[in-house]
Amino acid sequence: MSEDKPPTDAALVLFSGGQDSTVCLAWALARYDRVETVGFDYGQRHGVEMQARDHVRAGFIQRFPAWASRLGPDHRLDLRGFGAVAESALTADRAIEMTDRGLPSTFVPGRNLAFFIYAAALADRRGLPDLVGGMCETDYSGYPDCRRETLDAMQAALNLGMARDFRIRTPLMSLTKAQTWGMAQALGGKPLVDVIVEDSHTCYLGERGLRHAWGYGCGTCPACELRKGGFEDWSAKGRPALELIP
Repeated sequence: MSEDKPPTDAALVLFSGGQDSTVCLAWALARYDRVETVGFDYGQRHGVEMQARDHVRAGFIQRFPAWASRLGPDHRLDLRGFGAVAESALTADRAIEMTDRGLPSTFVPGRNLAFFIYAAALADRRGLPDLVGGMCETDYSGYPDCRRETLDAMQAALNLGMARDFRIRTPLMSLTKAQTWGMAQALGGKPLVDVIVEDSHTCYLGERGLRHAWGYGCGTCPACELRKGGFEDWSAKGRPALELIP
């Protein structure tokens, strides 16, 4: 990227190595001249998703030369102290079930809020004005910090507190999981779908031994059920590409 490029041509993607953040990474690489990624170690029960991040980035570099030239450094931040405080079924040996609050036990209180605070601090230093996340309030697990209303408030707080003009971009916010598969098809065709199936990881239980048409996973946890259902709906419709808004 040339030195005279405007700052709006750069973005930081909150990248977990899952299906949604992989599609968001592709979305960002199709739009920005410079894209960096950030991942968070918050004491997850398994390290599979952190490994998946490396595999997905390698797959992008190998399969998409135009994107490879735009893909900048990856950053890994240690949030294990936060994960220990905000204990959930993702960070402790607990059953995956609904709690008396009406939320899944996989909900990590304030996780996305903490992610954006750390991401914004990194983006401030790196000169990356746009923060891209894979949050969705259509087909999702009911997490309150995935709602656009929450992220609008977070964006306002970050800009007030850091005297910046960050934009939190959530390209999947209004999409179903089937439409997310369609977005992948539109952005990178079968090669991108293949990267998602083979390299990304969504399963809460960290299962990588069972290979399904939609990827690896136990097939029964809430994350697998959403991914599987979206893939089957998309396949039943002939695997159409989602029409993208420029």
